[in-house]
Amino acid sequence: MIRKLALTAALLAPISAVAQDLPTAPYLPLEMATTAAEAALAACAAEKHNVTVAIVARDGATKVVLKADNSGPHTASSATGKAFTSAAMGRDTADLAGFIAENPQNAGLRDMDARLVIQGGGLPIRIGGALVGGIGVGGAPSGDVDAACARAGLDAIGAE
Repeated sequence: MIRKLALTAALLAPISAVAQDLPTAPYLPLEMATTAAEAALAACAAEKHNVTVAIVARDGATKVVLKADNSGPHTASSATGKAFTSAAMGRDTADLAGFIAENPQNAGLRDMDARLVIQGGGLPIRIGGALVGGIGVGGAPSGDVDAACARAGLDAIGAE
């Protein structure tokens, strides 16, 4: 029994040492995601817009959703979809909409994934040049206003 334990420990030791040496990928800490969402929500509230703000990680997993009082029932799915789209595509959702409009042969992008929302208001989150997530805002009178609020969220955390 002792010999079996010693052999198991010897076999596992190199694996754990190697795993500790692996670099970690850039990621978006929850605290930063929350700060960005709060700043975006506050920016829209200052303009009297009741919106929802969503932040997703690079893998598309939702990290934060903040829904303002009196925001519309559609705003949570809109904001989350815009955030997902920005993270998945690494692009501003308004720019992506323009790209599709100018290149109709790429209209299939809209149907690539049911979670994509290709309307203004979603921005990729880059920290130190690395894509770490996306922010989406839904519920303001236009995609430009949604995007301005999202930009305030990025500015609050020093994201590009």
